[in-house]
Amino acid sequence: MPSAEASSNFAFMARALRHRNYRLFFIGQGTSLIGTWMTRVATGWLVYRLTGSAFLLGMVSFAGQLPTLLVSPFAGVIIDRSSRHRVLILTQVLAMIQSALLAILALTHTIGVASVAALQAFQGFINAFDTPARQSFVVEMVDAREDLPNAIALNSSLVNAARLVGPSIAGVVIAAVGEGACFAIDAASYLAVIASLQLMRVRPRPPQEGRRGRMSEELKEGFRYAAEFAPVRAVLLMVALLSITSMPQTALMPVFASNVLRGGPHTLGFLMAASGVGAVGGALWLAARRTVLGLGRVILVGAVSFGVGQLLFAFSRWLWASLLVLPITGAALMVQLASSNTVLQTLVPEDKRGRVMSLYTMAFLGMSPIGSLVAGWLGSALGAPLAVAACGGTTLVGAAWFFLELPRLRRMVQPVYVKLGILPEIAEGLGASAELSQPPEK
Repeated sequence: MPSAEASSNFAFMARALRHRNYRLFFIGQGTSLIGTWMTRVATGWLVYRLTGSAFLLGMVSFAGQLPTLLVSPFAGVIIDRSSRHRVLILTQVLAMIQSALLAILALTHTIGVASVAALQAFQGFINAFDTPARQSFVVEMVDAREDLPNAIALNSSLVNAARLVGPSIAGVVIAAVGEGACFAIDAASYLAVIASLQLMRVRPRPPQEGRRGRMSEELKEGFRYAAEFAPVRAVLLMVALLSITSMPQTALMPVFASNVLRGGPHTLGFLMAASGVGAVGGALWLAARRTVLGLGRVILVGAVSFGVGQLLFAFSRWLWASLLVLPITGAALMVQLASSNTVLQTLVPEDKRGRVMSLYTMAFLGMSPIGSLVAGWLGSALGAPLAVAACGGTTLVGAAWFFLELPRLRRMVQPVYVKLGILPEIAEGLGASAELSQPPEK
């Protein structure tokens, strides 16, 4: 029966939810992320309303992301040494305090660009620990390795479903009562994820032999591993590139909504939600995949599609056209990032997971300060449309480089997957070469 087949397909797409800890996290995180996206939209709108400056809009984003770039590598060492579960509880509590302070300042009409920038910097410091800890903790929440790619895809769909809902709510709330209410809702939403973390039953991580050396030595070990193993290095470079080139579109979205498309906060909410629609679709498509085989090609197609979508959005002067293009860029960026995350999570040894995922955080979030500076500078010098168009062209150049590298990367990744048991169907004939393709142990 078709209904039974549809039910079976849905169960397969949601298979990671069979694991209790992941299910708790999924529910709590889903509630909290709606508030997070409301704050992102409200912060951008507030800064642009107060200043009318694309440059200052980029500078505030820069202030929020610079700490992530500087702190993430050290955070990775601490995460590899510590309980990821406890780190997450602490980061969520601190993030709740940050949103509450934003709400108090906004509701009392004492907020200014300097205070927003300072609190954004505080959030960037929190993210330096929270993001790699959350990414690394997925392995502990999902007991079966074969469900790991599905868990990563579901988490991406959760983030982008919240991206769809949160901005829409934010547009209504900002228009009705102002940005402060968005910040207050976000602060309250953190209670859900904190409660879900407290309800988990987490097994203690086994002690790692030879750990607890000097932080500088462990830091070098993580950098050396990522630099010397070409597949990890190439994936991180592509994530960093898209982080830089996607930031102008995100940071300058209030300019597109207000000046280019002649709208208001509702228009900004619609634009952000349109990206979320595509991102959710891309995440669900990834969740339905049954193997990690072919993810290199998925990363490539995602980068090309994102670059083309940026060019189309940059030259759109009609809301309806922008709302048709943004789902393409949303889906492409999400697919590229989630596929990269999956490749890293399945390749990296457990004792280096925190450090490598901190490098992923540095590439994904930490490179955004450069993108924010590019957004502010190009937005002021060339205007928002040309700034986004230039970034779209740069994305396509990076995609061409990855296309040329892909055959070599495949030859290195396949033996590693065979050794890990991820690709048992091609084990015969490749098993003998697995040791030659493994990155050197340090």
